[in-house]
Amino acid sequence: MKYTFPLAAVVALVLFSWIGASIPGMQYIFGIVVPYLAMALFLGGFCYRVIWWAKSPVPFKIPTTCGQEFSLPWIKYNKLEAPLTTPQVMARMFLEVVLFRSLWRNTKAMAYKGPKLTYESSKWLWLFAILFHYSFLIIVLRHMRLFLDPVPTVIANLDYLDGILQIGAPQIYMTEVSILLGLLFLLTRRYFNRHVRYISQPNDFFPLYLIIAIVGSGILMRFFLRSGVDIIAIKRLAVGLVTFHPSIISDIGSIFYIHLFLVSALLAYFPFSKLMHMGGVFLSPTRNMANDTRMRRHINPWNDPDIKPHSYAGYEDEFRKDMVEQGIPVEKPLSAEEKAAVEE
Repeated sequence: MKYTFPLAAVVALVLFSWIGASIPGMQYIFGIVVPYLAMALFLGGFCYRVIWWAKSPVPFKIPTTCGQEFSLPWIKYNKLEAPLTTPQVMARMFLEVVLFRSLWRNTKAMAYKGPKLTYESSKWLWLFAILFHYSFLIIVLRHMRLFLDPVPTVIANLDYLDGILQIGAPQIYMTEVSILLGLLFLLTRRYFNRHVRYISQPNDFFPLYLIIAIVGSGILMRFFLRSGVDIIAIKRLAVGLVTFHPSIISDIGSIFYIHLFLVSALLAYFPFSKLMHMGGVFLSPTRNMANDTRMRRHINPWNDPDIKPHSYAGYEDEFRKDMVEQGIPVEKPLSAEEKAAVEE
């Protein structure tokens, strides 16, 4: 079920948008109302999740450390693996967000006959994750040319560089190939890697199927069904959506409404899924906290101010008699009164 149910859900979304957009008068719903609702859900849900995470207290100092921490002045410490200062934390966060540094250091554990346990490098996941994420980012930025008039020079140059190979007519963008490669690798990894397959859930497959459907519908619209797509009407609708004066001037084509509906579904689903790691990575205490527990005491914000710290000496004074009765060693011997109470 965890393989077929998400796929069936995406197929249902495609059929729903295809049939719905074919009904006269429904183009307004699928071209204007649905995108606005999806963007409202995306922005509202994204902000809610980020604010909720930001307000959540961090009871413990739990930065991930993979190297020598700061101790004595003459011992060299690892400034990225055990950051001490805010600039060092920012440097580690930058490498994590931009280059997926922890994924680069990913290893896989394999058990062989013997028994023999080995740890091997696993750079393929890092490579295809980079391919997918940066291809997705470039495609989103390229699509900004539909929403902006005039098109900024930066977006125009990015569009030119992405299609600089000039393969075919219309030209094939490099990101169209790389994002498919990244998606197919991430999907087949969940199918054929038994460890990943065991922990995978339907909500891991659904966004992959959905994004593949978005990319596939975009490729169909660009290369195979372009004769039935009115690009001028798409441009006018896109500019109208961002200026809050949308209009549909002609029959754009069913494939466009399918593509737009799938993108809207992804936007609406985004804040309530694991895709929110895009915002959550900045609020992860394992990454955004400095490893300075030896210099600064981290106060648990959940601590009740009326409850005073309980030292071990105070704990033993309170429970010494019970500890002796249970055979638990104590540091301070029992008084004569306590001995008499225990003997009784």
